[in-house]
Amino acid sequence: MLSRLMSGSVRSLEREYLCTVRLLDDTEYTCTIQRDAKGQYLFDLICHHLNLLEKDYFGIRYVDPDKQRHWLEFTKSISKQMKSQPPFTMCLRVKFYPPDPAALKEEITRYLVFLQIKRDLYHGRLLCKTSDAAMLAAYILQAEIGDYDPGKHPEGYSSKFQFFPKHSEKLERRIAEIHKTELMYSWPSLLLVRSDVFLICHKSVGHH
Repeated sequence: MLSRLMSGSVRSLEREYLCTVRLLDDTEYTCTIQRDAKGQYLFDLICHHLNLLEKDYFGIRYVDPDKQRHWLEFTKSISKQMKSQPPFTMCLRVKFYPPDPAALKEEITRYLVFLQIKRDLYHGRLLCKTSDAAMLAAYILQAEIGDYDPGKHPEGYSSKFQFFPKHSEKLERRIAEIHKTELMYSWPSLLLVRSDVFLICHKSVGHH
């Protein structure tokens, strides 16, 4: 009897595996899924976890043993796409930047896209003009610390933040100047109401 129970338990473990998905805020979502589960099943689990309704802009990405990035195909079995053994680790990312900010209706969608912009800028994946980069960084600064306040933000206050892999003091001064004089909103999602920000991201060829 015991051997049959143990055998059944082993078979059950063989039919299931753990999968961890890193989210855009750097938290992790871990679940157990069936070995024959398709990508769509995992994606739906994540969207339910986040209460994410506007799903079309997002995808799940994984890195193979050769360090090559791939998008998980939702119509195919997860285990057949992965070239490694479970447990699997993947990440939720923005696959397509929305061309029109008015297209985003949900607060969570706007916030996740904001996090992706911040991440892509930091890792040098947004290929844009210096002026556009300064504008994006200023919006991120606005989201992080709110409106400029001379009592709270002394000279060089923006240097505490790392917006790019590397940048010059001149660019840092320009970011602070935009933040001081041109921005009015402090809530991160409002960054995405501005069509100019979307245009910078949408036209970028270096997102992935």
